[in-house]
Amino acid sequence: MTSEPTTQDRRPHYAVEFADDYDRWFGKPGVSGATVDALEALAGEGAVLELGIGTGRIALPLRARGLDVHGIDASEAMVGRLRAKPGGVDLPVTIGDFSRVPVPDGDVFSLVYLAAGTFFELREQADQARCFARVAQHLAPGGVFVFDSHVPEALAVAATGSQVVSEGNDHLVLCYRRIDPSVQRYSSHYVIHENDRTRRMRVEFRYAGTGELDLMAHQAGLRLKERWGSWAGTPFTRDSTYHVSVYESR
Repeated sequence: MTSEPTTQDRRPHYAVEFADDYDRWFGKPGVSGATVDALEALAGEGAVLELGIGTGRIALPLRARGLDVHGIDASEAMVGRLRAKPGGVDLPVTIGDFSRVPVPDGDVFSLVYLAAGTFFELREQADQARCFARVAQHLAPGGVFVFDSHVPEALAVAATGSQVVSEGNDHLVLCYRRIDPSVQRYSSHYVIHENDRTRRMRVEFRYAGTGELDLMAHQAGLRLKERWGSWAGTPFTRDSTYHVSVYESR
């Protein structure tokens, strides 16, 4: 019998087709640096787990600071890029669906995290809720679960125009979004022009507001500890377009 494909099995193939270019287009040193600083401060003394580790953009700097970092990712192509980087060969990575947190039942972590909106690549509410529940089972006492998110109302505003993601003498990457509130999803469409060739990449997400996220956390036995307006720790206010949520065991 063929099993039902998971959300990650159905996701776009950008993680294969564009793995070699991902860091060059989407790596933002200032944002990545603030993310690494915040996660290091939250990590404590235990092991750390990144869900959707990808090319190791965040995990490898954390490992270089002495943290015991592990990862999960569905894309062997992305992990191949991680392996090619200094320090990437020895970083433990499990290939699989991160919504199921496929690590041994006895493994616990002081910090489990996602970055760059990766949590919302889980395109079904059941997958997102399962991720919360599985993370809760693997948090050490005092451990935290952290990820970032767009504020849905801000996404609606952003969908009215396009933005430059990356540009240089040899390339231009533009992004525009389309939102479907009937199914609580949005698509990020990237138009990539490089070397006189234009390509298009689409990544689909299921968005959730802070109230729904907090409810899923509560059902998993977690509670909100902190919520920031950015990885730099700015306050989350009525004007915030983005948030970083930190959950802990109840």
